[in-house]
Amino acid sequence: MKPTRNPKSAVLYLRVSTIEQATEGISLEAQGQALEAYRGMRGLTVVETIRDAGISGAIPLVERPGGKRLIELIQGGSVGSVVATKLDRIFRDCADCLVTTRGWDEQGVALHLLDLGGASIDTSTAMGRMFLTMAAGFAELERNLIRERTTAALRCKKSKGERVGGIPYGFKLFHDGIHIVHNPDEQEIIKQVRELRSGGMTLLAIGAHLEAKGLRPRKGGTWHPMSIKRITA
Repeated sequence: MKPTRNPKSAVLYLRVSTIEQATEGISLEAQGQALEAYRGMRGLTVVETIRDAGISGAIPLVERPGGKRLIELIQGGSVGSVVATKLDRIFRDCADCLVTTRGWDEQGVALHLLDLGGASIDTSTAMGRMFLTMAAGFAELERNLIRERTTAALRCKKSKGERVGGIPYGFKLFHDGIHIVHNPDEQEIIKQVRELRSGGMTLLAIGAHLEAKGLRPRKGGTWHPMSIKRITA
């Protein structure tokens, strides 16, 4: 038999992504104040306040330390409501949100989100559930649009010979600080490695050969087989 739940018994869930935010407490403090104000307005009783500090939103709820505790409380039957400030504080993506909250619905647990386009929602109602479904879908759309724009921007920069991320082996940053150009010394090493590799020499032997000639990796040290393989890819 399912445990009887009190809809007024709530868990407040807070999350920040970086250690700096967690240490300084700025974002956590703001979330906590907002959740406490909402709790008072709705007459909820706090069973526990859970903080996932320095935890990326890309990590599924079930794999977060605080997320595991939240699930334990729900499974234990002592929680009737879960309260968070925003959708992305608690869920990874649209699928994660809808699948998890559907399970909560079946157990009689409502999700309260404070800031959803300036309004709050409560999934204990049919209208609240509908708005959550729509919000999760739009949030997923926004993430995908950002990913597409980022990919297009990076592709454009690459086509112009501009730097994207780290500087590949065999190149160096031009004096304008934007474009990358061939690094003659490293290009010569790449040429030698390819010739030795085509001659049947192993990656380990190539590394030893380069070191014997006084040719070291960009950051010094020893040539590793994977490093040699990577620069000729």
